[in-house]
Amino acid sequence: MNNSGKYALITGATSGIGYELAKLFAADQYNLIIVARNENDLESTATELRQNHIEVVTFSKDLFNRDEAFSLYEEVKQRGIQVDVLVNDAGQGVYGLFKDTDIEQEIDIINLNISSLVILTKCFLQDMTTRGSGKILNLASIASKIPGPWQAVYHGTKAFVLSFSEAIREELKDTDITITALMPGPTDTDFFNKADMEDSKAVQDKSSLADAADVAKDGYEALMAGKDKVVSGFKNKVQVAMGTVTPDSIVAHQVFEQQKPAENK
Repeated sequence: MNNSGKYALITGATSGIGYELAKLFAADQYNLIIVARNENDLESTATELRQNHIEVVTFSKDLFNRDEAFSLYEEVKQRGIQVDVLVNDAGQGVYGLFKDTDIEQEIDIINLNISSLVILTKCFLQDMTTRGSGKILNLASIASKIPGPWQAVYHGTKAFVLSFSEAIREELKDTDITITALMPGPTDTDFFNKADMEDSKAVQDKSSLADAADVAKDGYEALMAGKDKVVSGFKNKVQVAMGTVTPDSIVAHQVFEQQKPAENK
């Protein structure tokens, strides 16, 4: 398929799953709009991606501030760029018991994981609807399917992302626009460090973490196939399947034990 001239916009594109997705799009000759907070990281990533002989446009935006999601859309429009694929990858969590965690940090996470994702989806989807084509990939998580003690707000935001994605997909079923939700499990990225989660039992065994490149490949293939959602990894597929037949109270207790600090025996 000739993707010359097409643009994919990827948030959180300088590390982790977003970075691996950017490499896949670049290899398939999509031009890229990459978004992250750190300008140095953006420029080094753009330099690498341009080796695929594509155009790479960078935007330094702090999507914890939802106003910057609106300004991102406006600046892309001002440049006259048509976004053919939107990838809402940027997301973050915070670790700890909800009674102890910082509410301002959690509101920021809700703004990043939900508000900015909804804003970008709304804005670019309206353009896609006008021309009758487009693809959107939203980063959900297997966290969207299970209660998340020690990460209550993060799990809640990902449940929103999955439900939201499935709802608007149904609204668009008679169009050529597709919405895909990618649902990874624990993945070897900087997520756990940013969430201050390094002490959690769930991440003590680094070998159990999925490779970000493998997760990105699963998401990319599902997106291109127009699938509604994909759970990345066999173990995660089993966990999600088991969660659907296990009472939520039991699942919540299991996750509480899995995610509590390693020193709490």
